[in-house]
Amino acid sequence: CIAFFFFFFFFFFLLLFLCLSTVSMFLNTLTPKFYVALTGTSSLISGLILIFEWWYFRKYGTSFIEQVSVSHLRPLLGGVDSSSPSNSNTSNGEADSNRQSVSECKVWRNPLNLFRGAEYNRYTWVTGREPLTYYDMNLSAQDHQTFFTCDSDHLRPADAIMQKAWRERNPQARISAAHEALELEESRGFICTSCRRTGPGMKDCATAYILLAEEEATTIMEAERLFKQALKAGEGCYRRSQQLQHHGTQYEAQHRRDTNVLVYIKRRLAMCSRKLGRTREAVKMMRDLMKEFPLLSMFNIHENLLESLLELQNYADVQAVLAKYDDISLPKSATICYTAALLKARAVSDKFSPEAASRRGLSTAEMNAVEAIHRAVEFNPHVPKYLLEMKSLILPPEHILKRGDSEAIAYAFFHLQHWKRVEGALNLLHCTWEGTFRMIPYPLERGHLFYPYPICTETADRELLPMFHEVSVYPKKELPFFILFTAGLCSFTAMLALLTYQFPELMGVFAKAFLSTLFAPLNFIMEKVESILPSSLWHQLTRI
Repeated sequence: CIAFFFFFFFFFFLLLFLCLSTVSMFLNTLTPKFYVALTGTSSLISGLILIFEWWYFRKYGTSFIEQVSVSHLRPLLGGVDSSSPSNSNTSNGEADSNRQSVSECKVWRNPLNLFRGAEYNRYTWVTGREPLTYYDMNLSAQDHQTFFTCDSDHLRPADAIMQKAWRERNPQARISAAHEALELEESRGFICTSCRRTGPGMKDCATAYILLAEEEATTIMEAERLFKQALKAGEGCYRRSQQLQHHGTQYEAQHRRDTNVLVYIKRRLAMCSRKLGRTREAVKMMRDLMKEFPLLSMFNIHENLLESLLELQNYADVQAVLAKYDDISLPKSATICYTAALLKARAVSDKFSPEAASRRGLSTAEMNAVEAIHRAVEFNPHVPKYLLEMKSLILPPEHILKRGDSEAIAYAFFHLQHWKRVEGALNLLHCTWEGTFRMIPYPLERGHLFYPYPICTETADRELLPMFHEVSVYPKKELPFFILFTAGLCSFTAMLALLTYQFPELMGVFAKAFLSTLFAPLNFIMEKVESILPSSLWHQLTRI
């Protein structure tokens, strides 16, 4: 074995020496034009790779070469057996992290979402731009099917029509289906599936009114009129299903649907009152709704209430609402965090001066305000640029991502006026918000006051926000290694091609010197091998 090893070792060096001799002879015969063509081609290829890598990174947020390496090459080169317990544990861990990532990037219904017909469509008519993405509208369609339909809808023709209407993609087809459902209710009597009672000539399809108020009405007043008709129909259905909810699972599901419909109608009516300037009436409707249905937190009615109370400048009631909902056991939102910061800033902002604070230090109240701002900025770092008008606002989407750019737009769209109304609040925010990033650990493996910032917000926000909006990204992704590598390679080879073209003789001397320096250790080793081995043996090996 030892003899075979030494023979293989010497044979390998012999082949290497012959190859080097051949390569050196080949390189000596090359002209400068070859080096120009070589470096120019290398620069062109690396430049094309760089352009593709940059495009892929901008579109998908990762490097194509890294993704291929991790997905396909690593299992082939260094993968472990899938049946081993360690790999099973790793797979389970990755699955848990994926599930956590999905839960972190869950999208929520925007509690202050606008009306499609009276607001979103009017924007499209004026600007020619679509403010809502297909992904956002598809999520709304899924919400409508969840809230406004049940398994017994096929027993009633109007509800069966509306069940299909909520799945329809074409807005005009949805509106036509809603009108058809109302005409069917008016032209013929119906048999209620809850109490088997007939009612000829009645328009009792509340969901049809909801669809028309949301999508067909071109003004808020028209939408309010349709919602009032929906309220009359929805209250009747709710009372009937409430009496029979314990008679079986079918009646229970129908009562749950009728409850969702009634809560939705009352909340939208309150929002209509708020938009029409009847803010006190809107506050009363929201308070009554929260008392009547305290367990329905999915609609986040308290955020509507906070915005209306801020409009009334009723800061004591705002603080009372925050004391109830700004709890560690409840999910946070930008509205809660930034409203808490606004209230604490209000106590000191009118007299705050950064020069005076730097001389004497911060007082206790000022420190509390700064800490509240830092807390809010850590929760959603995108909001300050919109509040300080460093970035332009767009219409908020119908769904938002907590801690994402979509939530920041939705908050700033409705609350910027409340920050402007408090004297000095925006100045205090401007002076202190950037200090938050010195407190958050980097890289963001762990959070400071909240959980670590999720890494999937950019992808979800790009799906929720229109193409003409530049999505705010935090934390900024570092450029992948292969983009930097290909950029350096492209620049280096382009420079070599230019220098070789301009100074061919000088670059030829440099190339030969570089190659001779590169192969100097190998030549030294081969000379030592020649001096050790007998000349006859070396001659025989070269002949072999």
